[in-house]
Amino acid sequence: MTGPTRRRTRLTDKETEERMLTAAVDMVGETGLTVSLEHLSFEDVIRRAGVARSAVYRRWPYKDLFFSDLLRELSKGAVPAEFGSETSVREVAEAVSARLYLLATPEGRHRLLSEVVRANRDFETVRHSTAWRSYLALHATFLSLEDGPLRDDVREALTAAEHGFVTRIADAHRQFARLLGYRIRPEVGAGFETLATLLNAALRGMLLMEPTIPGLSSERIEGRPFGAVASAEWSPSALALGAIEWTFLEPDPDVVWNEKRVAEARDALERIARGD
Repeated sequence: MTGPTRRRTRLTDKETEERMLTAAVDMVGETGLTVSLEHLSFEDVIRRAGVARSAVYRRWPYKDLFFSDLLRELSKGAVPAEFGSETSVREVAEAVSARLYLLATPEGRHRLLSEVVRANRDFETVRHSTAWRSYLALHATFLSLEDGPLRDDVREALTAAEHGFVTRIADAHRQFARLLGYRIRPEVGAGFETLATLLNAALRGMLLMEPTIPGLSSERIEGRPFGAVASAEWSPSALALGAIEWTFLEPDPDVVWNEKRVAEARDALERIARGD
């Protein structure tokens, strides 16, 4: 004879809220986000969360109230793009690792820095990213919100996300510039954060244009830009980013290149390429 059926533990309103928002965020991560959020079914979220409908409707009498809270939750975890990620930095280091002998001369270091720009694959990575499309939709949704607490909350979260994102890009460029003995030109009057902001803006602009100008992703241009000695294939995005990079960067006259410095830079780039 079996014992009495064990009743399912009743969730608190807070647990119901957390499960619903987690389920909805997961669903957005799988399908991407649309500007209106209308592609999300409130009933599907309830089933996915495994919570009682009565508890959900007690917390959110109308689905629009839930979608407002979901918008806040999505904005907190917003990822503007994948530029300057650890993977991206490692891939760039791998691309230049076969040319580390160039570290010994000023001309060689110039070629290496150009290769850092040319080898960057952020444009292709982000172009196929669901997270990028969702971020665009989230940003468009924010722009359509009326003035009020919801718009203020989303703005604050997106501003924090952008700041963290630009900081990561700036850190990555500062790292490679330091290793290759470069600095921001003093006459520019700006720092790596400004450089990162402009690189970000240029790349996003091209990503927005690419669906109607497919050559931005498919075209390759043979040339020797930015004082390069050897001719190579450049993508339009690499040329655009390189123009910004070389406007900002110059060899650091305070860096003394000797055998020890060359060895240290080589070792550091190899460690980055290995992901150490």
